[in-house]
Amino acid sequence: MKYIGAHVSIAGGVENAPLNAKKIGARAFAMFTKNQRQWEAKPLSGESIRLFKENLAQLGFDQKHVLPHDGYLINLGNPDSEKREKSLAAFIDEAQRVEQLGLGLLNFHPGSHLREISESRCMDLIAEGIQQAIASTRNVIFVLEGTAGQGSNIGYSFEQLAAIIERVGGKERVGVCLDTCHMYAASYDIRDDYENVMLQFEKIIGLEMLKGVHLNDSKSKLGQKLDRHNALGEGYLGWQCFKKIIGDQRFDNIPMVLETIDSDRWPEEIAKLYSFCR
Repeated sequence: MKYIGAHVSIAGGVENAPLNAKKIGARAFAMFTKNQRQWEAKPLSGESIRLFKENLAQLGFDQKHVLPHDGYLINLGNPDSEKREKSLAAFIDEAQRVEQLGLGLLNFHPGSHLREISESRCMDLIAEGIQQAIASTRNVIFVLEGTAGQGSNIGYSFEQLAAIIERVGGKERVGVCLDTCHMYAASYDIRDDYENVMLQFEKIIGLEMLKGVHLNDSKSKLGQKLDRHNALGEGYLGWQCFKKIIGDQRFDNIPMVLETIDSDRWPEEIAKLYSFCR
């Protein structure tokens, strides 16, 4: 069964995220646990935590279909030790917020080397950060998001994601989120060579590691390495690509969330995606 939704707002409190997801016809959703463009935020109140859990249950959402995303400032691969420690502290705080909310996943962009260190060294630092976050939490699964490879971002190939996971030294508390726009921009032709791409993922990373999917069309051409999302059906991927994805049983029972450019169209996009399940 497919669980499709979008990355919804937490304006007014995290407890509003399930309400916002229900309004657009979602059965899954992504969210931030605090302002994504600030390093620090007030701790979650007991009331917000209680209401979030209550709304989640009353509206029929399962916690495993909620995919929180960490803040945009965090870079576990930062070559500057002081800045990396600041990122790590914020990352651990995000993970602890996830646990407070009774959730089990934290989606994040692996990190960037800023053209100051090698990709290999950057992956070492990212893995060390994940290890420290694992040690500081109980059961959150840290979900590495595949990137488009824009700038100095790490994680644009299946091999890089697999290498980070190997460096962490254990698969129990790590996973992967695929982003359709990022994949295409990073040279994975899911439009015209879909099955081969998925077989590569299965061989290099393993299907058991797939914990979520971001559904975005792409303004970028194949291999252009630009992270430019588009509305579904209006980019280089097109509706036929998303029809294949929704029809693929490998994506059953995980959160599949839109990050497309026009939130007003999310109900329409979600409804059309669900129509492919029939």
